[in-house]
Amino acid sequence: MAEPLALYVHWPFCLSKCPYCDFNSHVRDEIPRARFGAALRRELAHEAARMGESQGERPTIGSIFFGGGTPSLMAPDAVAGLIDDARDLFGLTDDVEITLEANPTSVETGRLLAFRDAGVNRISVGIQSLDAEALRFLGREHDAPQAIAALETARSLFERISFDLIYARPGQDAAAWRAELEAALSLVSDHLSLYQLTIEPGTKFESLYRQGRFRLPDGDDAARLYELTAEVASRHGLLGYEISNYARPGAESRHNLTYWRYGDYLGIGPGAHGRLTRNGVTCATRRHRAPEPWAERVERTGTGAHAEERLDNRDRAREMLLMGLRLAEGISTTRFARRTGMTVQDATDADIMAAAVEEGYLVPDPIHHTLRATAAGRLRLESLLAALVL
Repeated sequence: MAEPLALYVHWPFCLSKCPYCDFNSHVRDEIPRARFGAALRRELAHEAARMGESQGERPTIGSIFFGGGTPSLMAPDAVAGLIDDARDLFGLTDDVEITLEANPTSVETGRLLAFRDAGVNRISVGIQSLDAEALRFLGREHDAPQAIAALETARSLFERISFDLIYARPGQDAAAWRAELEAALSLVSDHLSLYQLTIEPGTKFESLYRQGRFRLPDGDDAARLYELTAEVASRHGLLGYEISNYARPGAESRHNLTYWRYGDYLGIGPGAHGRLTRNGVTCATRRHRAPEPWAERVERTGTGAHAEERLDNRDRAREMLLMGLRLAEGISTTRFARRTGMTVQDATDADIMAAAVEEGYLVPDPIHHTLRATAAGRLRLESLLAALVL
């Protein structure tokens, strides 16, 4: 049977632009909710028709993720309409996971009940910190009491909740980070997404960092904070199932697992990416990034597609290794061969593989047909993969 499809819906608007953010997010004096809600629904219908023409039978959707930007700024009826369209056009699995990202401002928290009634069954709350000074530094619109209130409201409405935290902030020490983690996980201990503060090109933080206005913890200090996260999370029953994600067993993000396991996903909305297999050919898809030109294209042609690239066996093998080794479970080598047309041995440098196994960074398991990175290997994964993958 065909694997379920994941659907990503990108809402590009925010109340303000965070100084660390390089996502495709935009601030407008007045958000054109009706126009963009209608455009998203039209693009979804266009893609459904296209998939029906190329494949005959459309895959069933197993997860929907409303990301951004700040999708909790969407009108709840637009969210409901997209979910209904996905059900009518593709069909949804019985256990479909429908996630919406929300910020913990009072306005957005007040919409959570409406989003639940629209069909959302998992909420991801952008807490980022419970420290007042850190929230000001990060340019967040909420304060710590609002963050706590949002988590409590979400817990009362949804069975499945995730929240984000940013670590390796200026001046952050282990004791303060431990206290912050304990406080957050005492409120919600289902799923945690962790992000190291990095300086991204084109952000406000890049300019401030170049001016010497702040410093980040060095690599060793950041690694200690990362290791502390796993320790605290495990005491609350959360396991690190991916480099930056911790969950109770069974509470993992099924949508994101589709990415990491290299399944097919459809992305709609400004700047959204996708990986779709049609008639045995996998293509990388991308939408026009700027919101208004994307909407104009959708209104004119039905789609804001900007580019589509056919991926050959080596492209797919490289991507699957880069994604799959982030997971604690690693890569299924039999599925790897089925998805890419190559063996893991054909896609990697034999000498680097042997050295990585010898150093205890990678563990091949021929009995269970897997290749996984150890905890030590995942800490070094970026440099390891740069040398390993052909």
